Amino acid sequence: MDTPICDFVRAYARSDTHRLHMPGHKGAAFLGMEHLDITEIQGADSLYEADGIIAQSEANASALFGCRTLYSTEGSSQCIRAMLYLIALCAGQQGKKPQIAAGRNAHKAFLTAAALLDMDVRWLYPRNPVSYLSCDLTPEELEEYLQNAPEKPTAVYLTSPDYLGRIADIRNIAAVCHHHGVLLAVDNAHGAYLKFLPESMHPMDLGADLCCDSAHKTLPVLTGGAYLHLSAGLEAAVGAQAKNALMLFGSTSPSYLILQSLDAANQYLTHYPERLRQCLPKVDALKEKLRQHGYSLYGSEPLKLTIDAKPYGYTGTRLADLLRQMNIEPEFADPDYLVLMLSAEASEATWTQLEQALCRIPPQPPVPDARPAFVPGAQVMTIREAALSCSELLPVDRCLGRILAVPTVGCPPAVPILVCGERIDRHAMSCFAYYGIDNCCVVIPAETMRSR
Repeated sequence: MDTPICDFVRAYARSDTHRLHMPGHKGAAFLGMEHLDITEIQGADSLYEADGIIAQSEANASALFGCRTLYSTEGSSQCIRAMLYLIALCAGQQGKKPQIAAGRNAHKAFLTAAALLDMDVRWLYPRNPVSYLSCDLTPEELEEYLQNAPEKPTAVYLTSPDYLGRIADIRNIAAVCHHHGVLLAVDNAHGAYLKFLPESMHPMDLGADLCCDSAHKTLPVLTGGAYLHLSAGLEAAVGAQAKNALMLFGSTSPSYLILQSLDAANQYLTHYPERLRQCLPKVDALKEKLRQHGYSLYGSEPLKLTIDAKPYGYTGTRLADLLRQMNIEPEFADPDYLVLMLSAEASEATWTQLEQALCRIPPQPPVPDARPAFVPGAQVMTIREAALSCSELLPVDRCLGRILAVPTVGCPPAVPILVCGERIDRHAMSCFAYYGIDNCCVVIPAETMRSR
């Protein structure tokens, strides 16, 4: 598979052309890769109007994924916003305001997009929620929701895999959606590699209408590289607007370093299934060794190792600190879970060190304190009204009774405990304290604004 973007940029770097264009470094080596960092010069194509080397590279990616695939240089966050825009266009074609039924563990980029696009969001909750990071919605639960919904949503939106490695039953969920004439959009940010398993588990192969992948999370792509995928049906309906959907939320100066990385990945992915096939037994062996050692594991994602820490006698954050002392940096930790992201690119030394480090930590009596129950917040303003209101940042202990404006959670995991427009009650404050959230951005009441 050819790499047209990489080939063009390398040829340009060898040409000794005097660079009287952006960027300001002019190809001089400050960090070392500047000679490959260009902008939309003649022949370099343009990401949102692609008809040259970028279009050729995206066609290569489309062939690999088996659907129309477009590039993002601003991660899945840009793709999530583009997905909601395309869903809004589909609603407009039906003469309706867009309504979306979303799993409650949505990334905060979903909330900002819903606010900007004035989306009517209905939250989906599983019957037995485990964590605010998971929404293990079953096809049966979704069928019940859609049967009883006063108005069918334009789309159902799910995060799968979720941050803890739980994978939804996308095939049957897609069947339920399509039976009711509803689109299925999937935030597959953590699952780009699922396409290349011996049997694909990628949402687009299981019936999703559109989804996003953060290529950089699980594939050898620079941070910010991501994919937006469209099914044939959605392509026919609104595919002509897909580039506009990305452009609406993207920078007019996309990184050519990231574009080259996505381009080079196409060539790599032609051989990746074999690398992945060799890696999976090592993952399974490591997980089995840890279970035998006494660890409780969570989730079913093949390349994610999530440890339910408290049964082993530690908090997730304590396990993370112990691993850092042994020169291992995890992906994420909170009081309950430790998340480690594995890869076919990990060295043998990494596999060995990880197993030895975790087995060196002795089991202790289980940590007794339970996580706070997940309780939906009371929605008193729409997401848009709250997100676009004047707000102030206050310590959590001063926020009782206030309305959340925008979430202050960082990334990772970027999944809000409360969402925009929900009232902060005592239970929410206890959740904030448990997860180490010290400040909240809250709506300033209109009467307070007037008095100012």
